[in-house]
Order: sequence, then C-alpha cells, then structure tokens
Amino acid sequence: MKVISTNIGDAVTFDWNGEKEQTGIFKYPTSKGLFLTKNDVKDDTVIDRVHHGGVNKACYLFSADYYDYWKNLYPDLEWDWGMFGENLTVEGLDESKIRVGDIYKIGNVLVQVSQPREPCYKLGIRFGTQKILKEFITHNHPGTYVKVLEEGHVNAGDEITLVERSTNALTSQQFYELMFAKDKSKDLLDLFMTNESVPQYKKDRYLKYLS
Repeated sequence: MKVISTNIGDAVTFDWNGEKEQTGIFKYPTSKGLFLTKNDVKDDTVIDRVHHGGVNKACYLFSADYYDYWKNLYPDLEWDWGMFGENLTVEGLDESKIRVGDIYKIGNVLVQVSQPREPCYKLGIRFGTQKILKEFITHNHPGTYVKVLEEGHVNAGDEITLVERSTNALTSQQFYELMFAKDKSKDLLDLFMTNESVPQYKKDRYLKYLS
C-alpha cells in the first residue's frame, strides 16, 4: 500500500433541519503532509469530538482504488482526493484483507487498524444527497480508522508496510458487515468479541446479540 494524498480541511457551515451546523468532512489535499498525533491529525478540523477523533479514530484512511466507482455514480461533482473525509488516500487498501489489530508503518508513524468508518449524514452533505449513505453501506468498502501508536509525519508517496499481523482474523470489512447485518453471525461475533483491538464501547453494543 502507498499514500496517494494527505488531506485536511477547514470547518464548513451548512443548514440541517433548520439549524446551522458545521462539519470537517470537506478535506482537500495538502502538499505539506500530515503530523499524526495520538488523538487526531494536527491542524485538521474535527467538529464532533464524540464521534470523530480520539484514540480509536485518530486518522481515517480510504482507498484510492474505488474513486472511479464513485466518480461514475457522481460525475457532476468536483472530484479531488479527500472526497470521503479521509486524511490519507491510500492505493491498494483492501478492507477484506486488513485485520483489526494489524500494525503498519507509514512514513515514521506506527499505526494500528481499529475500526471501519460508519457513514453519517455529513457524508451526504459532502455529496449533496443523503442517498449516498445507503450506497456507501452497500458498496462495502468503508475505509478504516487507525490508532496512532507512534506519532510522526506522513507524506504523499510514503509506503505503508505491515509490521505485525493480528492473530485474530477479523477483517475491517467483516467488522463493517457485522454492524449492518440484520442477522449477526455467531462465528463473526466470536471473532469480534475476542479481538483485543476492537474498542470496548463497540463490544458493549453487541453484548445483546450473545444471549
């Protein structure tokens, strides 16, 4: 895998149900690269600290490989890297192959795969339609959040190399599928609940499916 683009954004104000809100999802490429901290990306905009940023969502990665798919669906948008609110646009990222808990080196930063991105209405604001949410779920390639184990700089062109493979086989894609599946697979739930890198607050939400 390789970093194609590093992206940050400023706060954008929009109307939602008659109220003014702000979002940091409008991210665009920066030539200066990024500094990844334990809680977020330095100089990036994170409005909703309840659902974004923090240890388990310090940095968001999305695959460049699927941009053509989305461009075909939304040809009239002004396309650039960062369209999905990702800090790092990555070539070769495949959620069906990366495991939750895998540790990677990016530039001089050490990160660990933590959880897939769960889309919210602000993705619809970026795309100009809320129908993108259902399409995004169906497409089943949500990108992934990472923990930052060792802080540092990341630049476009940096290789992403696997340092340590998780011994638990739960992939980022399986995590994502579990979130939206009506019938929760027992085998998948077992993998999910025994994976030490799955955030505890996520596990707590799925305890009701174990009985």
